[in-house]
Amino acid sequence: MAAEPLALVGARLVDGTGAKPVDDVTVTIEGGRIASVAAGAPAPEGARVLDLEGRTLMPGLVEAHVHMSSLDVPRELEAHGVAKAARDFLAGGITTIRDVGSYGRSLFDLRDAIALGLCDGPRMVLCGQIVAATSAGARTFTTMYRPADGPDEMRRAVREQLAQGADFVKTMVTGALNVVHEGIDPPQLTRKELHAILDEAHRHGFLVAAHAEGVEGIRLAVELGVDTLEHGEQSWRAPEALAAMAERGIVLVPTLCLFPLIEELERLPRWMRERAKALGEEAGRTVRAAKAAGVQMAMGADAGPHGENARELVLLVEAGLSPMEGIVAATSVGARTCALQDELGTVEAGKAADLLVLDGDPLADVRIFTQPERRWLVLKDGLPLAGSAAG
Repeated sequence: MAAEPLALVGARLVDGTGAKPVDDVTVTIEGGRIASVAAGAPAPEGARVLDLEGRTLMPGLVEAHVHMSSLDVPRELEAHGVAKAARDFLAGGITTIRDVGSYGRSLFDLRDAIALGLCDGPRMVLCGQIVAATSAGARTFTTMYRPADGPDEMRRAVREQLAQGADFVKTMVTGALNVVHEGIDPPQLTRKELHAILDEAHRHGFLVAAHAEGVEGIRLAVELGVDTLEHGEQSWRAPEALAAMAERGIVLVPTLCLFPLIEELERLPRWMRERAKALGEEAGRTVRAAKAAGVQMAMGADAGPHGENARELVLLVEAGLSPMEGIVAATSVGARTCALQDELGTVEAGKAADLLVLDGDPLADVRIFTQPERRWLVLKDGLPLAGSAAG
């Protein structure tokens, strides 16, 4: 941590709560945390001063749905690949990621290396392997899945993830759109199996993220009380589920980036591209229906390339969110999906100084999130790690 306090002066603050921007704000950082936030205040005596000259200061972005170890590199080089991905996330303004399924323990090792200061990277919130029923998906994604059948085996699979240091549990309530011999309906888990997963995770204090694409799986996941709904394309068909999500605070992570990526890859089979196109259209309808119902949404691109994840924020806005709602999805709601809402996601005293400074106004044009030259500074724990002003 920097020995001397750092004062960021002359900021246009977008604090991540959805409140209106405030001009001429001074944010003081001490010991890697935000010490004070005040409009029109001078820098404290003895602090190192960095004048933002009216640039936008906001929380670092939270990528709430990513598969970091899904890299096109030889498995023996995976450690190098994920280390590069970690740097790329920071360069993209992303200071926290929630990984929703990985191979082996490489990400746990990387999380430890970042914590020890051996390399730079975002905060990493990990589920380890995905708890899933025996399915075609396990054949496709191999060791990313932990197949189990029956309530007792589901409990055992959950305990295995927690024992290896997982921060939350991910499960497959339905199949995935890109798996051959697998549909998005009916649910792959029985009611008793999903209840066992939720009961085991929740009684130990861990959140559960549920992959659910088809409407019946979505209804089951919401009814039994998952914490986040991943993808959820057909949620618009179940307004009662959206109402329950809004009432209970279940977060939707729509992953809009995924659908055009699959649709446009000509090397993929036609059935997969056609399914992605159809489900992508449903996902857009779900974003609009979820907004109308008051459901909180988080930014999660799912698809690579790593570091360019703010494309998802742009797509959320194009689908119907306001620019401010998109920013909230990428900051404070994202922090809640990671169970880190008390630690980050908003700019306020006491929270970690994970911050992003943009050269421009994202409320006027959210596309600046995707423009590298506009990412002026990225700080994690108060340390400048990326951006044109970091060097």
